[in-house]
Amino acid sequence: MTLLFIIIFLALAFDFVNGFHDAANSISTVVVTKVLTPLQAVLWAAFFNFLAFFYAKYVTHGFKIADTIAKAVDKDSFTGTDLLHVVLAGIIAAIIWNLFTWWRGIPSSSSHTLIGGFAGAAIALGGFSAIHSSVIGKIILFIFLAPLIGFIASIIITSITLHIVKKSKPAKIEKWFRRLQLVSSAWLSLQHGLNDSPKVMGIICVALIAFNKSIDPASIPHWLQLSEINDVHDWVPFACFTAIALGTMSGGWKIIKTMGNKITKIQQVEGFCAQTAGSLTLTLTEHFGIPVSTSHVITGSIMGVGSVKRLSAVRWGITIDMLWAWILTIPVSALLAAGVYWIIQLCI
Repeated sequence: MTLLFIIIFLALAFDFVNGFHDAANSISTVVVTKVLTPLQAVLWAAFFNFLAFFYAKYVTHGFKIADTIAKAVDKDSFTGTDLLHVVLAGIIAAIIWNLFTWWRGIPSSSSHTLIGGFAGAAIALGGFSAIHSSVIGKIILFIFLAPLIGFIASIIITSITLHIVKKSKPAKIEKWFRRLQLVSSAWLSLQHGLNDSPKVMGIICVALIAFNKSIDPASIPHWLQLSEINDVHDWVPFACFTAIALGTMSGGWKIIKTMGNKITKIQQVEGFCAQTAGSLTLTLTEHFGIPVSTSHVITGSIMGVGSVKRLSAVRWGITIDMLWAWILTIPVSALLAAGVYWIIQLCI
């Protein structure tokens, strides 16, 4: 049981790190356009990250992304103990990579870090047959599709919005879009919570299922019993959504600088358009249970806003560097997790 509690603690720690690593995704534009101060913005985002729990439970009635993450690895091919070791190695690798990219100010994907770590540890134990390639393949495909959808949606929304306000006075536009940015950032923070917390929830569910396989079910407390992810106890999603909200409150200022200033310069109207496009993209992918990166989506949306002004307004060199970080995240996390898994085997 000690190993299970260590995994749950580390998973929630990763969720916390995810919060401050990805806080910039939902608040960068609202900070850069001076609609909110950094402190106000992180509190605003954290509130809606947490509110996402109640939205998922009482409005959408499910956690589709958690189910997708749990299906990334063939759980039936491992013993309960082996599966616990796989989950542990994956989480440790994901935390290491997340902290490194945060330290370097790289807006990489916490989602793909976690998935890469989980898959890499499973491959280290059981080879490539231990993962469900169709699930992993879909996730990899959306490394490219998610920012592209955000990019296209942002171009459309920005073009329509600029056409609507073209005859309005600048002072009036600024007044209205300062308010609208609060709405769009709230929506984006809500979707960020709905998209990212269930990923950690899926990992904890796999650990609970593995734990129930490893010992006599009669000796397991009711609140730790789990055989199917759809039967998960409320404490798991509640803890995950709380952890990401607390992480968001701690901020992520290095990545805010990259997301808000270095890609392109934005004003209130453009901030609203980028956030709205990002929110729509996340709403769509969450509906279909596809785990995507909030970082990727909002980056594509900001690029779309800049492209409407002129293509040269986007600093393409910065985005190319970011693209390389996105591409490398899954394989690097997988290799790191494989190394961690082998170390765990030597130590146990």
